[in-house]
Amino acid sequence: MNAKPLAVVAVGGNALIRDDHHVSIPDQYEAVVETSGHLADMIEAGWNLVLTHGNGPQVGFILRRSELAAQEVCGVPIDYAVGDTQGAIGYMFQKALSNELKRRGTPRRVASLVTQTCVSPGDPAFDHPTKPVGAFLDEATARRREAELRWTLMEDAGRGWRRTVPSPRPLEIVESDVIATLLAQGVVVVACGGGGIPVVRDEAGLLRGVEAVIDKDLASALLASQLGADLLMIPTGVEQVAVNFGTPQQRWLDRLTRAEARALIREGQFGAGSMLPKVEAILQFVDASGLDGHAGKGLITSPAAIGRALEHHTGTWITQ
Repeated sequence: MNAKPLAVVAVGGNALIRDDHHVSIPDQYEAVVETSGHLADMIEAGWNLVLTHGNGPQVGFILRRSELAAQEVCGVPIDYAVGDTQGAIGYMFQKALSNELKRRGTPRRVASLVTQTCVSPGDPAFDHPTKPVGAFLDEATARRREAELRWTLMEDAGRGWRRTVPSPRPLEIVESDVIATLLAQGVVVVACGGGGIPVVRDEAGLLRGVEAVIDKDLASALLASQLGADLLMIPTGVEQVAVNFGTPQQRWLDRLTRAEARALIREGQFGAGSMLPKVEAILQFVDASGLDGHAGKGLITSPAAIGRALEHHTGTWITQ
């Protein structure tokens, strides 16, 4: 096995889309090229790397195309849409990071892997679909889809109605042993895109895809635990986590213990749709690494600050 430390870096799907005017495939690739420069810095600094990524906007685009073409071609089930985005976004990172490493004279191979994530068929999320996906709809269209397609829907922040799907908790990254084999050969791996394709096992152990989406950060935490990673890093829009965010009392945090992070969660310091899932995912990883005596750490920072954060000049570390 390679003695280099291992980091799982979980890049959000929104990081590929800078704003509403830059949503094309070439625009997304430009964002990937920029992020790949920061990842190459990590690799040159001596890290083994598994890159995971979100896919929320991209799955939405696929579902919208499917809706618009419904009279011409068959629709795309959500688990297949997740697989589609794993291939497309994985290709972007595989090409951009390979090119960046070649320009730097760093001989490392990059491979993207279509990854399945096993969930429980009895997960309560299947009875309460809460994750919005796809296009925004007016209420009349939403009600028609609800009746015709048996969709569940929700009104999303005043912007319209959207389909909701279950978001069950990840239990197993099916291909984690394959990822470990690639890492042992020095390969930089892109995996677990969009949290992985959601699957369940039947009584015979056979896999079946389900209509759901999996939280990318929780799946990344699980993968980091299964691989025995040293670091789970979640790049986001700010260099550090803050308390009293957006108020005169705002304070940036350099380091948190598990106990301190949980206390801040109880105080409601982290937004449910922004920082909270990132902190919870890192806590899951740090907790699990503590059980096997492996002192895994978590880091939240912005992509551009990764290098400085790894040198403890910025970022928020969450530790044992």
